[in-house]
Amino acid sequence: MANSIIYSPDAPAPIGPYSQAIQAGNTVYVSGQIALDAASGQLVGNGDVAAETHQVMRNLQAVLGAAQLTLRDVVKCSIFVKDLGNFGLINEIYGSYFDAEYAPARETVEVSRLPKDVQVEISCVAVK
Repeated sequence: MANSIIYSPDAPAPIGPYSQAIQAGNTVYVSGQIALDAASGQLVGNGDVAAETHQVMRNLQAVLGAAQLTLRDVVKCSIFVKDLGNFGLINEIYGSYFDAEYAPARETVEVSRLPKDVQVEISCVAVK
């Protein structure tokens, strides 16, 4: 079974040696998304965790869309945050993108630093 690279021009281009997502069989593994705007390549939110979280979710949707998937197809998310004190706000925004009946499994982990010093990064796994 060959893996397929998934790419969306509506999500930020990778900033390293990785793909936006890889499809292996019916499973799509989406790389961690940060609050980069695809068109400008600039960070969104200027440290505003709410604005960053919304942009991250839009980026995830764009990559999933390139694989003909939606957030309803997501089975697992990993959330990395710079400050777990922001968990409540991130959780509220993240939750607004998922129907309760389709909410995926997930973990949230506080880390000391994220790429480009963003506040939040989210990756996911989806199944067709």
